[in-house]
Amino acid sequence: MARLMSATLLLVAAFLLVAAAPEAEAEAYDYAGAFDKCLQFFEAQRSGKLPADQRVKWRGDSALTDGFSQGVDLVGGYYDSGDHVKFGFPMAYAVTMLSWGVLEFNKEMAAANNNLQRALDAIRWGTNYFVKAHTEPNGLWVQVGDGDSDHLCWERAEDMSTPRTAFKIDRNHPGSEVAGETAAALAAAAKAFRPYDSMYADLLLVHAKQLFTFADTFRGRYDDSLLNAKKFYPSDSGFQDELLWAAAWLYEATGDEEYLRYVSQNAEAFGGIGWSVLEFSWDNKYAGLQVLLSKVLFDGGAAATAYADTLKQFQAKAEFFLCACLQKNNGNNIKTTPGGLLYVDDWNNMQYVSSATFLLTVYADYLAASHGSLKCPDGEVKPAEMVGFAMSQVDYVLGKNPKGMSYMVGYGSYFPTHVHHRGASIPSVHDEKATVGCMDGFDKYYNSKGADPNVLYGAIVGGPDANDGFVDDRCNYQHAEPTIAGNAPICGVFARLASQPSDASDNNSPAPYSPPHDSSPSKQGSPLEFVHTVSNSWTTNGVEYYRHVVTAKNTCGHPITYLKLHIKDLSGPIYGVSAAKEKDTYEFPAWLTSLGAGEQFTIVYVQGGPAAKMSVVNYKTA
Repeated sequence: MARLMSATLLLVAAFLLVAAAPEAEAEAYDYAGAFDKCLQFFEAQRSGKLPADQRVKWRGDSALTDGFSQGVDLVGGYYDSGDHVKFGFPMAYAVTMLSWGVLEFNKEMAAANNNLQRALDAIRWGTNYFVKAHTEPNGLWVQVGDGDSDHLCWERAEDMSTPRTAFKIDRNHPGSEVAGETAAALAAAAKAFRPYDSMYADLLLVHAKQLFTFADTFRGRYDDSLLNAKKFYPSDSGFQDELLWAAAWLYEATGDEEYLRYVSQNAEAFGGIGWSVLEFSWDNKYAGLQVLLSKVLFDGGAAATAYADTLKQFQAKAEFFLCACLQKNNGNNIKTTPGGLLYVDDWNNMQYVSSATFLLTVYADYLAASHGSLKCPDGEVKPAEMVGFAMSQVDYVLGKNPKGMSYMVGYGSYFPTHVHHRGASIPSVHDEKATVGCMDGFDKYYNSKGADPNVLYGAIVGGPDANDGFVDDRCNYQHAEPTIAGNAPICGVFARLASQPSDASDNNSPAPYSPPHDSSPSKQGSPLEFVHTVSNSWTTNGVEYYRHVVTAKNTCGHPITYLKLHIKDLSGPIYGVSAAKEKDTYEFPAWLTSLGAGEQFTIVYVQGGPAAKMSVVNYKTA
């Protein structure tokens, strides 16, 4: 990390690590608070006439004539990220994932500060817009605003001066991805609303069924019909995954085997049982689809029996993805940063962390309910361990990471304050009533070194780079910009963890994700070679602090599958290992299940005074 930062930035980051890490660790388990903030971000992204119970007070009404020039009412919906385009494809995915979260964790959401209603409100804000945008059976308005012109301006949504052109798909300009995803969103939302508003659920299902038929009948890539969207949200995986995804959600919402039959008949041709994937996102739905269809097997019943052969193939692909997350997939794993964060892509990597933690958590619950476990190529994983790994990812997001920074804005005391977001970076329209012009925004606010005047509570930014580094700069849009697609999946996970039983003996309570303890006596001689360096030092309140970097290399000639370290004289925060039950003892971190011969891992800690002393007290080899 030192190579990626200037000396000044490193000194400041190290100081903040010491100052913030204890509080971040203390707050790491306030998942109910994180859930509440996660939902607040969706309020900040609202377009249209804001409701009376709007909590984000620095926002105002915006885009109140969207679609009017083209004879349609497209007021409402969500801005996708730090700009003001309403992209229907990622918006629909966000609503699908919010709805799935409600379906899995509605009781937990109700228990977490009584926020179930706010979650339903967030879903309804999207579904109301989709219903308006679906103006005919074979037509759907899928975008408002032009990405190119929008990105040339830095202005508040309330001051928008850029064109608000709306774009539509129809039978002559098909868009099976966005039509299919919108059908999935409406179907999932219909099931979520069914216990509370059955008439509204019925309305959503009417539109969902029509949109699925449209997507399937007039097949075609939406980014071939809508070239403007191709620059911003291209469909790299094609539309087949969305067709299967929509059909699966319609089966969930209706119980109609017609949709499960469609999935079965097209499973191979559409890649559902052929694609083994290492991501789940607004574009690539295969991993989510595979987990969702595995649920049909877990639920049992006549349909599960009738389509068991196909469903088991979906389940096998789901478990490939989950084992890859858990680093137990025979080398076909998702990469991780040195600090243990799942790492898929440099651009907004947190969206993949968000979706992966959701799938891990729901699948762990499915397994726990059936008294099962996940059988990976590199070992069996219990549901509690899966939840424990998901928790390690969530804790990283909330501040348990090498920088001691929360990547959720407004959570804890140390979080990004220069978010790539127009509304957050410009004073509220209620405070500065004069219009902030297109280029004035760039001159006065985009390029300003000052902190955001409006705290974008709950926004999860793109996150760190591959080496756990992060530059808090508005220009750093790849890492400092939040999206609704990135926030949506993890919202439900926060609620789930907020209601996590504290009894570790519970079948699905989170356990540290580590190999079983070796009860045999420690082997003679240390299997690790420790190389200890000091990467930085500084003085605070008369005390000199040091940032210590310890590289531990496996020199025993065999893979180490379990490790217990004793660390003496440690007084500051430490990263790269997991605390064990015994005092001053540590084990492999959650993301590291074995250390091959000749391989090494890194431990970082910060403290004043002399260095800590490390020794191996127990280990196990393959």
